[in-house]
Amino acid sequence: MNPEVGEMLDRIRQIEAEMEQELQRRRAELRADFEHRRIGFEREVLEQQRRFTMGLLTYLRKVELRNVVTAPIVYPVILPLLLLDLAVTAYQSLCFPLYGIAPVRRRDYLVFDRSHLAYRKLIEKIYCAYYSYANGLIAQARETVGRTEQYWCPIKHAQRILHAHPYTSGFVDFADTEAYRGELQTLRANLALIDGAAPTGVAPR
Repeated sequence: MNPEVGEMLDRIRQIEAEMEQELQRRRAELRADFEHRRIGFEREVLEQQRRFTMGLLTYLRKVELRNVVTAPIVYPVILPLLLLDLAVTAYQSLCFPLYGIAPVRRRDYLVFDRSHLAYRKLIEKIYCAYYSYANGLIAQARETVGRTEQYWCPIKHAQRILHAHPYTSGFVDFADTEAYRGELQTLRANLALIDGAAPTGVAPR
């Protein structure tokens, strides 16, 4: 890897660590217990949340017409999402052990913690769960495909791609044949060393 790129990735990891520290500080202010993937709020915080709870009838009266008429379009998307989920699960289970790629941990991407918020009505929690599932599944699929791309084609594109998956930063430069032949096996071997979801998506080198 280019030394300058390596330094940039180190800075990215440092910024991510600082962001996580800030998030932990904010969680402490909210007086929420996030240990062991369970969330608990102190009684005073729960009471404050419940004061902002809207009654179901009031909520239904305030629902905008555009949200009602688009619901039959939005929520049937759950069917292709479930098919994608099944396909990604089967693909990873069958192929990753053969390729020697560390599995993508589902629990790192599918998170449903917003159901603990007392100020959300049941129907609102269903909305949150739907979009948590959809976004988490897409992120898990992207991670799965990103690791697979590092196995089969770890070469940067010549053109800039918006929001490229983070493994791309560790790929060899476009048209650098010598680097590709020299680093391919190392890049593949590094995929077995990933601990769950790599912080920046870059496998250790």
